[in-house]
Amino acid sequence: MAHDNHAHDHGHGAAGESHGSVKSYLVGFLLAAVLTIIPFWAVMKGGLPVFTTGVIIIVAAILQIFVHLVFFLHLNRSSEQRWNVSAAAFTVVVIGIIVAGTLWVMHNMNMHMMH
Repeated sequence: MAHDNHAHDHGHGAAGESHGSVKSYLVGFLLAAVLTIIPFWAVMKGGLPVFTTGVIIIVAAILQIFVHLVFFLHLNRSSEQRWNVSAAAFTVVVIGIIVAGTLWVMHNMNMHMMH
């Protein structure tokens, strides 16, 4: 009857896996909403310099990523989450390389096509 020990697992993974409470989901939702409203306001107001608006959008987007990772995907520094955090960091590095490489190629093509 070894199966009875895991009868209440319901497919949620290892025992050390953390799941959010209603309070943490509400905090995450409110932070995500605020981090969506701020750049929306900056664009709709239109009185800010373009560079400042761009910085607000980028900073809010980066913060929003962390809010989602922490409050909704439950990534943290615990040993159970170490592989997930490593995979997320690797994904960020690969996406950064792809975006930087694409921008570099597009810039070089633009420079060479204009002459």
